[in-house]
Amino acid sequence: MKTRSDLYSREAAELLRVVSEYKTLLSEQLYRLFPGKEAVITNLLTYLTKQGRIIYNPRAERYSANEDCEASLDPGMIAAFWVLLDFIDKAEYHFASDFPVKLSFFADCEMYEVIHVPYGQEMVINHALKGQPEEASRRIILIDNQEQIPDINIANTAGFCTVDADGSVHYYKLE
Repeated sequence: MKTRSDLYSREAAELLRVVSEYKTLLSEQLYRLFPGKEAVITNLLTYLTKQGRIIYNPRAERYSANEDCEASLDPGMIAAFWVLLDFIDKAEYHFASDFPVKLSFFADCEMYEVIHVPYGQEMVINHALKGQPEEASRRIILIDNQEQIPDINIANTAGFCTVDADGSVHYYKLE
């Protein structure tokens, strides 16, 4: 007979990995990561918080890997995670990446990178990626405003997107 910890060990391990990897995420994002398992995730988040393994900020409704939720809050990462959640049913694995890539994931046997280009930083990001070797990764460029698109020149761009405050993702493609 399986114990409760046997039944939920995979979800608990993945919750810990995700919160540690991405530093701070919204509650809603963690629930959407495990569709159909809201009750289980609620119990696990409560348990992990009581253990002190993750930190919950009820005012902001987010979970963090450390005590200073504000310092680890990265709005670009929060937005990039919404993009990942759009692909979560196809994503085989995902992980946080280094500047300028926010996160990477494998889906449909392809590697994707989500790159956040804050408004006014188009030239900086273009320059940061200019000297990199051509990769097989498809890049999804997360922008703050559609007006940025003409100023962005990044190889292997699969498309552009914006994310609303409610987590809705809108995609754009150059024609």
